[in-house]
Formats: sequence, structure tokens, C-alpha cells
Amino acid sequence: MSRLRYHLLTMVTVAGGTLKLPRCPYCGIAAPLLSDRWTGVTEGSDGQRIWHTYECSVCGGVVLGFAPASNPHKGEVYPRLSLPHEAIPERAREYLRQAQETYFQPAASIAMSASAIDSLLKAKGYKKGTLHERIDQAAADHIITDDMAKWGHQVRLDGNDQRHADENAPLPTQPDAERCAEFALALAEVMFVLPSRVTRGIEETQKKP
Repeated sequence: MSRLRYHLLTMVTVAGGTLKLPRCPYCGIAAPLLSDRWTGVTEGSDGQRIWHTYECSVCGGVVLGFAPASNPHKGEVYPRLSLPHEAIPERAREYLRQAQETYFQPAASIAMSASAIDSLLKAKGYKKGTLHERIDQAAADHIITDDMAKWGHQVRLDGNDQRHADENAPLPTQPDAERCAEFALALAEVMFVLPSRVTRGIEETQKKP
């Protein structure tokens, strides 16, 4: 997974002790109010670090941030927000991004994960038949494992429940949405990210004298 590194321009300079991030890494809400709850300093071989903890006003999640004392306007936050890998096809990548950003709206997130799975399979040439059949065919062709196919069928059913507003289906929860996105991301990793890494590794090895 690609990682976003944020420059913490607001960590030590904004009055009131707030941190600006595009989204909360826990609940995904846009432009969260992250208020400073604790500040401390540690000493290491590379000098001092200024640490802060910030609490999301919506979900209560705590973000940890630090900046070197020698350069207080640059730092990192944990957990880091993640973006789908650039090796994933654009349409599927966008669906995955939206699925991750709407965990706090589980039905919408699950629908996006299901769309991402559909798009990933189509990008590999699996365009005929139902989604169930295409997942099975990908397993038969050893693109994914049989266990991944079983997992995928459950995600597909969850996605259909939300897209077709099944009255008998229970409303999904945020953990449900996270599990569906986890499978979609795993599928993208197996089908596109790992092959791209292998190809890049071979190319880099061939360049060596």
C-alpha cells in the first residue's frame, strides 16, 4: 500500500493546538477537528522529537504525531492514511479509495468495495457471467486461491444486499465495511500489486552489472 506522509505545518504553530488532516484515519470523516490532548519531548541519537496526541471530536480516535525539534514544521502522523497502490487500475483504485473513506457510512462503503471487486475482475478479462461465476473462474485459473474465492462470495453477497436494498438483510456496521474493503484490497494486491512488484524486481536485478 502506498502511504501518505503529511507535513505537520499545524502541529506546533496553530493556536489552540489542532492538527489539520484531510480525513480522520479512524472514522474517515472529512476535515476532522483534531484537538491536542498531550505534548511531550523525547531525546534520541538524532536529537529531540516533539510529540503530540490529537483526539478526533467525532469518533474519539487518537492520532499520534511528532516533529523533530530541529525542524518543527515537518513530521509524521500515526496511523497514516493510506491510498490504494498506483499499480491498481484507475477505476478500481477510485472505488477502493471511496470504500476506505466511507467506513462511517457502512452501506455506501460496502457497495464501493463490491464495485471495486467487479472492476478488478473485469480488468483481468473476467467480463462474462455473474460476479459469482467470474470469481470462481479466477480461482480455477489460479489467479486467486479457492479460499479467496469463498471469501469473495461473502463480500459479493454483502455488496448485493446494500445495492439492492434487501429488506431482509441487517444493516451493516463499520466492521462489516472494513472487512469488505479488506478483501477488495487483498484481491487488488494479489492481482495487480504483487505482479507489479515482481516485474519491477526483475527489471532492477537485470540492470545490475
